[in-house]
Amino acid sequence: MIETFTEKAEILLEALPYIRRFNGKTFVIKYGGKAMIDAELQSSFAEDIALLKYVGINPVVVHGGGPQIDRMLDKLQLESRFVRGMRVTDEATMDVVEMVLGGKINKQIVTLINRHGGHAVGLSGKDGQLLLARKLLVRVEEAGKPAETVDVGQVGEIVRVNVAVIRSLDAANFIPVIAPIAVGENGESYNVNADIVAGKIAEALAAEKLILLTDVEGIKDGSGELVRTLSSEQVGELVQSGVIGQGMIPKVECCVEALRGGVKKTHVIDGRKRHAVLLEIFTEEGVGTEVTWQTRKRSARRSLGNR
Repeated sequence: MIETFTEKAEILLEALPYIRRFNGKTFVIKYGGKAMIDAELQSSFAEDIALLKYVGINPVVVHGGGPQIDRMLDKLQLESRFVRGMRVTDEATMDVVEMVLGGKINKQIVTLINRHGGHAVGLSGKDGQLLLARKLLVRVEEAGKPAETVDVGQVGEIVRVNVAVIRSLDAANFIPVIAPIAVGENGESYNVNADIVAGKIAEALAAEKLILLTDVEGIKDGSGELVRTLSSEQVGELVQSGVIGQGMIPKVECCVEALRGGVKKTHVIDGRKRHAVLLEIFTEEGVGTEVTWQTRKRSARRSLGNR
């Protein structure tokens, strides 16, 4: 019994340097994948976020909800199409996106964090003009065909983040939970990829970390081994060689863009593990891949110095 208590104490002591280092810092965490669907993972994520706030870190949560949107569109017998990973969003689809993301999912996450001792507030990018966007036109290139620009409807790209909204909530000890819906200059709604929203918010806040939860271990090398630490330069090499596949490309590009915009560190982590956020932040090994700006360092383990 004493040994068990000692092990728990050692775990807390391992976390102490990170708690000290990150006190007062802002972490932007994109919540998605299986962690949003599995009840046990939902609960552990909410606990993680509440604990981060209690130890002096300012978490900002941005959530997705693609599978939930798909189910609602199916119920309403509305077709769902994608172009280069972007959901084609007509007026009817946008209504569903706002209802599912800004309503049901957002409030479920807020309620769960609050049940675990946090003080969360749900927002969409339309609240306080938090996220201003313009229409996104997608360029499609196919072998043997001339490139063309495709109109994907009410899909947007972020042009401005009103950080005053988030900072006022942080200062009042609230945890912002943000649905990736933006507003245009004329009040129109835009559907925006949640990874991109998280990255842009992290840039605007000059966040210490951007953390993306996924349904894979992290980024793997050519032999299938998990890469613990990866430089932005190495990301480009792995994408060019085809080692990083299509599903991971938007996430690593989001990480590199955030780093270029001033975010200190970015992480692609395995959201299928309980307490994945805490394990990545407060342990040496972590549960995914840390992406850093241009530091060519392949390390099987991490030290406090390079985190």
